[in-house]
Amino acid sequence: MKIVLLGPNGQVGRELSRTLLPHGDVVALGREQINLAAPEFVRQRLTQEKPDIIVNAAAYTAVDKAEQEEAVARAVNAESVAEIGAYANDTGALVVHYSTDYVFDGSKQGAYQPSDPTNPQSAYGRTKRAGEIALRESGCRHLIFRTSWVYSARGKNFIKTMLRLAAERDELKVVADQIGAPTSAELIADVTSLALAGFRQAQLPAGTYHLTANGATSWHGLACRAIDRAIVNGQELRVRGDDLQAIGTADFPTPATRPANSCLDSSGLEEALGLHFPDWTIHVDRMVDQITKTNGS
Repeated sequence: MKIVLLGPNGQVGRELSRTLLPHGDVVALGREQINLAAPEFVRQRLTQEKPDIIVNAAAYTAVDKAEQEEAVARAVNAESVAEIGAYANDTGALVVHYSTDYVFDGSKQGAYQPSDPTNPQSAYGRTKRAGEIALRESGCRHLIFRTSWVYSARGKNFIKTMLRLAAERDELKVVADQIGAPTSAELIADVTSLALAGFRQAQLPAGTYHLTANGATSWHGLACRAIDRAIVNGQELRVRGDDLQAIGTADFPTPATRPANSCLDSSGLEEALGLHFPDWTIHVDRMVDQITKTNGS
């Protein structure tokens, strides 16, 4: 079994490099080996590798920048995905692809189901939805996993930014009216490995699933949790969780519109695999322990 992993240097890709190993020979193709901004070359590169499984953890994820670079984002997030799907349909390969809460407009009360209508409000969300559609329409066997608020101990993310700012500044303001489930790259990669096993055993049908940690919080709540955990671990921070100022989305305007509600219902994937995903706090604490205990040692 040969697996091609696209995007091996991202947060999710790094973890997948570990969890995919039991499933076969993993060939990691980064930007130097396959340029998803040039879709016309994607199928040719895959033909050279002849994979049985393609795991696409690559994406254009600069949400605000995408408002000015939608064509580039579409090339990476949709047009290249269409080429991946076309190759897979021709050869019988399985495609594992990751999508986002941004395909929804965030206006729903309660968690989104995989079957809920999409209505992206940003260029990034539009291109990710277009990638989903292209993969489905290709006719290939596929697993699409929508996730949200991704973080890991390596790479840039919101948690690491908050810890850095809490050490540098005397006050911090964080948006409190957007809610979602912070989901670790570690959890995503672990579940992906189990999903591949489930798919091969006819336990998990092809289709679209939600894959997030359980529970929900706001960006403000996430920042408070991370900062307080870092302080417990001995980090000297100038701002504590109780000091964080909660603000509204309107007080922190950005080029791209963020969903107010990013909660995704992952129960379908849990039931299919016989799993119970952990509460969002578990992996957040684990990640903060990793980076603060190392830094403090």
